[in-house]
Amino acid sequence: MDNETEKKITELQTIEQNLQRFLAQKQQFQTQMMELESALNEIPKTKEAHKIIGNIMVSIDKKDLESDLKSKKEMIELRLKSIEKQEQRLREDADVLQKEVSEKLKKK
Repeated sequence: MDNETEKKITELQTIEQNLQRFLAQKQQFQTQMMELESALNEIPKTKEAHKIIGNIMVSIDKKDLESDLKSKKEMIELRLKSIEKQEQRLREDADVLQKEVSEKLKKK
């Protein structure tokens, strides 16, 4: 195997590691999204709303809490979209590299 092929294989391995990292982050954000959606669904059903700040739980206006949760949800949605775009680019790069390496190995 020539030096160029070895470099491409190493690059492919790096891309795979990055993809795994993105998938882990994506799962974390998806979990947070489900928790936020669940909390947003519960707000109308409750008489009082509370928020944990540090180690303390404080009363908060339901509308303020709902606004805060919606803001967090929007932020997570943006992060998820960003991760999905990066993930797509990495997959495309990996496909190109994989084809190049396969072609090189077939020629030998």
